[in-house]
Amino acid sequence: EVAPPKAMEVRVEILYTSLCHTDVYFWEAKGQTPVFPRIFGHEAGGVVESVGEGVTGLAPGDHVLPIFTGECGECAHCKSQESNMCDLLRINTDRGVMIGDGQSRFSINGKPIYHFLGTSTFSEYTVIHVGCLAKINPSAPLDKVCVVSCGISTGYGATVNVARPPKGSTVAVFGLGAIGLAAAEGARASGASRIIGVDLNPSRFEGAKKFGVNEFVNPADHKKPVQEVLAEMTNGGVDRSIECTGNINA
Repeated sequence: EVAPPKAMEVRVEILYTSLCHTDVYFWEAKGQTPVFPRIFGHEAGGVVESVGEGVTGLAPGDHVLPIFTGECGECAHCKSQESNMCDLLRINTDRGVMIGDGQSRFSINGKPIYHFLGTSTFSEYTVIHVGCLAKINPSAPLDKVCVVSCGISTGYGATVNVARPPKGSTVAVFGLGAIGLAAAEGARASGASRIIGVDLNPSRFEGAKKFGVNEFVNPADHKKPVQEVLAEMTNGGVDRSIECTGNINA
């Protein structure tokens, strides 16, 4: 059972959802306080089913993407160009309830099922704070743009907003999964001239060309550390290096 939305909340019918490695990581209960039973999922596309009191920017029928790092729009972080760590809606992996009243909107036979990242998209319906939803053009295919809800915006945003490679620069992207491909696209959009993809899976190299990667390195093909290989290729090192594997060894 999925309860109606309360103040500043929206109930969303989830039509498409992707599986992010973060969901797997927390399902395996690694590195945090486990909260179970819980509905995972945060990379999705859906349609607004109903809205709670105080919600003005969304209405039933609107197409939306859940955003796990929300924005209240009022705090110092939201008004700053330097941060997106909203005082109210910043990511909290341990919280399994809604911010408004500290209760879950999911239940089975009266017993609560907990939320994840304020999104919980592995459910036909979910309840989300309005600050954790982005309204999108209804003509955009939800089965495609659901990945913009996490992986694409993560890689692209990290490159364009944080790494900020200058035009003509050289960029190395470690890991050519969804986030890495988005990072490469961000480097291309920023005007980088050399984008070097680093990955242990050579089958990813051809597809990565579509996202701007124009050189490839497989660390397994070299006896020396990959950073030394890159330094030799670039006469001293790349201008920007973006790590998209989530592996601390990288």
